[in-house]
Amino acid sequence: MKQRLLFLGPPGAGKGTQAQQLAVHGGLLHLSTGDLLRGEVAAGTELGQEAEAVMARGELVSDALVLAIVRSRLEQQAAAGGGGWLLDGFPRNLAQAGALESLLEELDQQIERVVLMELDDGVLIQRLLSRGRTDDNEEVIRHRLDVYREQTAPLIDFYRQKGLLQSVEADGPVEAIAERIVALLEG
Repeated sequence: MKQRLLFLGPPGAGKGTQAQQLAVHGGLLHLSTGDLLRGEVAAGTELGQEAEAVMARGELVSDALVLAIVRSRLEQQAAAGGGGWLLDGFPRNLAQAGALESLLEELDQQIERVVLMELDDGVLIQRLLSRGRTDDNEEVIRHRLDVYREQTAPLIDFYRQKGLLQSVEADGPVEAIAERIVALLEG
């Protein structure tokens, strides 16, 4: 199975759920940017304190800071003997993808496969509405999907041109989607 992975897909496609399961199944380090930021803050690291200050001001954490946290985790893993990893939620745009590529070249680790989780908008909207979050209404969700397409669609072409991208249908039971992903990665 491929060991250095990146998950792409719109909000609500199930990236986090599938990434967590695959990380456990494949013994991979799961690098979810949200989880990484919360982990650094909770651990009180220097990077965590910097991230906490930015978030307390209601601002987005910079690409450079997210990249520094990803670098830190990948270096810790390499020092502990290495192993595979799965990036979930990063990069979100071409600038981040370029920075990530430079970092991975520096660490002599390349992405082996990019999994694009695809799902029809109607299904995505229903899935997100059913989460029951107070800030999720159809207008907000449609806006999030527009932002995703605007920022992330160029990544799809970027990784497709590198021959790394493979799509998986993200509709159906969680187990069926997981089987599709594993089949993709073993092929």
